[in-house]
Amino acid sequence: MFRRSAENAPTEQMPERVDSVLGAELTWQGHVEGRGGLRIDGAFEGEIILQGIVVIGMKGRVTCEKIVADTIVVAGYVKGDLNARRVEINQTGRVWGNVLTTSFTTQEGAFLRGQITMEEELDLGFPSEKATESEIEPEVSGVPGDEMTPAEDE
Repeated sequence: MFRRSAENAPTEQMPERVDSVLGAELTWQGHVEGRGGLRIDGAFEGEIILQGIVVIGMKGRVTCEKIVADTIVVAGYVKGDLNARRVEINQTGRVWGNVLTTSFTTQEGAFLRGQITMEEELDLGFPSEKATESEIEPEVSGVPGDEMTPAEDE
């Protein structure tokens, strides 16, 4: 009676929900990488590489060389380049950096100082979703010519 149809099942391809929040009174430095969604309402300095969504809230302040994500929504301040399939800069958003994207949206009042490069397709460098263990070559260690040989009979 309450079955979920295949059409309504959640997709594993691109999480579009926020899983983690950096609160308005927090300051963080470091490297964030993985799958999921992140909302920044405080201050962040470092590197962000997320297979998912990154939201910079109105009070959010981000300084980094580059943010890489499936979707980036900016309502606060970002100093750094944005690489994403979809980039949105809201009315209160301020970006100082270049944008590389396939889809760009901005609201009246938004600010961008940088270049926008739009591509038809964009490879963000995330690990392939379809890679299986059989496709990954095992690491082989040892020195060539140092193979074990069976003991000879005397």
